Amino acid sequence: MFWTRLVSGAVLLAIALVTMSLGDIALALTLFAISVIAFRELTKAMKCAGGEKNCSLLELVGFVGIAAYYPACYFAAAGTDLSVLLAVILAVFLAELFVYVLTFPKFQAEQVVGVFFSFVYAPVMLAFVYLTRELPHGIYLVWLILISSWGCDTCAYVVGMLIGKKKIFPVLSPKKSLEGCFGGVLGAALLGGLYGYFFIQPRFPDRQVVWIIALICGVGAVMSMVGDLAASAVKRNHNIKDYGKLIPGHGGIMDRFDSMIVTAPMVYFLAVFLLQAG
Repeated sequence: MFWTRLVSGAVLLAIALVTMSLGDIALALTLFAISVIAFRELTKAMKCAGGEKNCSLLELVGFVGIAAYYPACYFAAAGTDLSVLLAVILAVFLAELFVYVLTFPKFQAEQVVGVFFSFVYAPVMLAFVYLTRELPHGIYLVWLILISSWGCDTCAYVVGMLIGKKKIFPVLSPKKSLEGCFGGVLGAALLGGLYGYFFIQPRFPDRQVVWIIALICGVGAVMSMVGDLAASAVKRNHNIKDYGKLIPGHGGIMDRFDSMIVTAPMVYFLAVFLLQAG
């Protein structure tokens, strides 16, 4: 299992390196594919899907919404107006309500909420990886998402294994320790600061941005743990072990990208507010 997980992780990292470096259409299409799979994993986990092989009308609206949202991201990234993204999100919500009303009583209110939650949770939030990449200096800033999420995961695991004693979430995540959580946040902040010093600071010669990068990664690390725990909570609520079997040794897309999904929008907005202002 260890070697299977290691090889799968290396493949995922290679895909991330290539697509994030290329950006543009390559990254958008990759994120689109990941979002479609993650959306389906969530709707199945939350028991609001049409079935193992069938797609409900509510899900169909979600899939159409994803197909509309990523082109909207592409055009929004070319400018600075993100209102078109909000328009797509609201359109998906209203379309879900139309389906709910016109087919009543076929669907329960919980299914409508679950499908819309799945749409926002994975596709919408994951798209911020692309939006971050398309920012000025985005080719450097986008890596803060991986440092905050996967860097935090690694540091938290190492510190937890070495000195972790106090269990902070014994019911939700028995293996997580308070020491590991602190180690993950501090480790991500340190990695971010080093990355910022060598790769981002030279792009801002008139400003000191190392501490800003460290802060972004530290806050992003906190959010990555929230994302990890939230995804685990959904699984425990619905008594499932993994979201899927797509990635050997890891599970489904949601099992591997759960922390990154929540970290991406946080890094995007912090980067805009702290680096782009002034």
